[in-house]
Parts: sequence; structure tokens; C-alpha cells
Amino acid sequence: MDVSVKNLDPLNAVLTVKIKNEDYQETYESSLKNYKKQMQLPGFRKGHVPTSIIKKKYGPSILAEEIDKILNKSIYDHISNEKINILGNPLPIEDKKVEIDWKNPGDFEFAYELGIAPEFKLEFPGRSKFTMYQPKIDDSLIEKQISDLSKRYGKLISVDKAGEGDMIFANFKELDENGDVVVEGFDQSSTISLEFVKDKKVKKKLISSKVNDQFKIDPKLISRGDADMSAMLGIDKVRAAQYNREVLMKVTEIKTLQPANIDVGLFDKLYGPGEVKNSDEFRSRVVEDLNKMFVADIDRVFKKEVSTTLIKKLKLKLPDNFLKKWILSSNKEATEDQVEKEYEMYANNLKWQLIENYIIKDEKIKLTNEELISYTKELITNQYVQYNMMIPEEEELKKAAENVLKNKDEGRKIYDMLYASKVMEFLKNNLKITNKFISHEDFIKKSTEAIQ
Repeated sequence: MDVSVKNLDPLNAVLTVKIKNEDYQETYESSLKNYKKQMQLPGFRKGHVPTSIIKKKYGPSILAEEIDKILNKSIYDHISNEKINILGNPLPIEDKKVEIDWKNPGDFEFAYELGIAPEFKLEFPGRSKFTMYQPKIDDSLIEKQISDLSKRYGKLISVDKAGEGDMIFANFKELDENGDVVVEGFDQSSTISLEFVKDKKVKKKLISSKVNDQFKIDPKLISRGDADMSAMLGIDKVRAAQYNREVLMKVTEIKTLQPANIDVGLFDKLYGPGEVKNSDEFRSRVVEDLNKMFVADIDRVFKKEVSTTLIKKLKLKLPDNFLKKWILSSNKEATEDQVEKEYEMYANNLKWQLIENYIIKDEKIKLTNEELISYTKELITNQYVQYNMMIPEEEELKKAAENVLKNKDEGRKIYDMLYASKVMEFLKNNLKITNKFISHEDFIKKSTEAIQ
């Protein structure tokens, strides 16, 4: 067997595998014997079907399977031994002129396209200066957070007249083209949150409405898309998408949110009995929680700036045509138009991944089992906190973390997340960084842009 690689340019190569008859003959014959032991056909006892029949009926598929095993092993052994840094996976070159006769096997030759990762060098700290944007935790943001917490633990109370952010409980009846109620039509009770009504005329009409008021109204103007309208009217999504008439809306009840009092009762619900005793302590905790809440967003904005700058500075080139073909081959649902449209974002993500891998290798960043367990426990704990659930005892939490890491896909995600966290820590300690505090609104805008 012979494996060779021919470089077409620094980013593209062709890998050729030549397989001779003697490379597969022994394993092929062994597989035929195994099939013979298990095979049972009409007129023959189990294990006594003639080899000639098995070879004629199943020989090509058995041989194809053996060749495939040899190919995969030889390809990845060669790539590993020669330390070829490939992107994606080797892609078979389909030569329509070459046809393999699986019934009369001889020597085989297979060729594959390879996409090669670009070579580059990073220097730290370097000349580039970076800005770490952080939101100003000012009085207005603190007051907004306190107000949101008060509303979250508030209660709905009935009122006589609808206000700006109130909830209207209503009954909806189907109308025909003439505006009359359809006797056999839908008759559904549901709710409308006025804060989500975007149409100004409709919103103005509903504000100040009272119980038993009736309106003929376009349901599309008081719902958030077909799914929401479907639930509101009690009809399926297909019909909701096609519905083009008004409905009769009758107000049955109006409720407003009464925020919770900002006192010890609220403090105990948020932090546990006795943990926060007065308004000053509560305010300090709110500031502390806000700072914690923005840590991930601050890192994401910083990472976006660093990745954009380094990618631009390094001018990394990729085997673009190969990667587009590989994406299409590995994702059967993808179309060429989609790949073209999304390729730039994919390429930038891949370039950043190469930069991260460079840092991990160059700085000899390692993960210990203790770090993985601890990090996974933290992720699980955050989920319990998010859903207001009781956090398990230490031993149970450790077992849960170990079970998550045993899952191949979940384990891989956590490995990647922890490595990314360590790379971020390295960057913060080695780059020239200036902290800049900006308004909450401007920070949210930057954070949103960093996700895209």
C-alpha cells in the first residue's frame, strides 16, 4: 500500500492511496468466512452455504467495507504521522472515467482533496492596543434593575380601566365578510399584553377600555406573529397565516402588575431570610449582581474586538473552495446559496479557532480533570439558579458533572468552553488593554453586535 500527498499550493493538496490486492486479500477472505458461518439460505444448512454463492451475492459489499476500513486507517495514519494540519475532512475526488469492478477486484487507487490550515505566528503582547468596554453601573441602571426585580415579584390585580402596560383578558369571536358573528366559528378566550401591541392606533383604542367593551379588530395587529395569533384565536397556524378578517373582541377582565414593596419581604425572597437587612445593603447587592451579570457580555465584546483585530492583522487565508465543498458534503440540507451567504462568518469563526489553537499549543495550556469537574459543576449550578431550583448537595453535583462529561457531545462542548475561557484569561493578562466605561444602552448595542 502506498500513500502520498502532492501539494497544489500552500492551502490545497491531493492525497493518493494505492491499494494492492495483497493489502486486502487476507482480511477480505476472513470476512467471507465469517459471513459463511452466519449465513443461512433456503436449501442449505446454516454455515454450509458455498463460498462461491456468498462471494457472488455479498462479495462486492464485503470487499467495499474492507477497502473502506483500510482507506480510513491509512489516510488518517498518514495525516497524523506526517503532522499535516488539515481543515475539515478529506474529500474524495470523483473521477467518472475510473470504474471499480467489485466483482473482479485487483489493485485500487483513490484520490482525495485536502484543505491545509495556514501557517502563521503570533507575538504577544505586540503593538496593538485593545479596549475593554464595560457598562457604567450608574444610578439609572441600578434603579431600573431594582424596578425590574420589584415587578418580577409583584402580583396582578384587577382594575377598571386598561393602562399602558396592562393585560387585557378578552373573548374573541369569528366574523364573516360582512362583520357578523359566524355561528359555527371560533369562540376563544385569551389575553393581550398591551406592552407588546406595536400598532399605535390600536394601542390607543385599547388603552382606557373597560370590562364588557367590544371592538371589531384585526387580530394581526394585537398578536406577535402567526403562532401567537393561532393560540389567541384557538385556530391552527396554517389558518392563522391565511386569516384576513376582523374578529369581535369583548373585554372580560383587566389586570395590572402591582410591583412588590421594596422591603425586607422582597430582600428575603431574593437572597434568603436575613441575608439583606436594609435598603443600603440591597442596593449594594444589586450593584454586585449587575457586575456579575455583565462579565460574560464584557468578555464577548472584548473577544469580538480582539478576534477582528488579529484576523485582520494576520491576513489569514483559507482553502475557500475546498471548505465550501466540504460544508456542502457534510451538511446535506445546506445549499450553495446559503454557503455563499454565510461563508464569510464561517471563515472568520474558523480563523479565530486557529488562533485559539495556536495560543493553546504555544502556551502549553492544559486542562485537568479537577478543572473540568469544577467548571461543569458551575455550569450546572447556574442552571439551577436560573430556574430558581434548589442546588443539589456537593456529592450529587459532582456525580451530575461526571455524567455530563461522559456524554461525548456535551463533554466536547465543555472542553471547548473551558479552553476558550483559558485563552480569554491569557489574552487579558498579555494584551495591552484600556478599560472604557460606556452607557448601558451603548454597551447592549455592542454586546448584540458581538453575537452576530
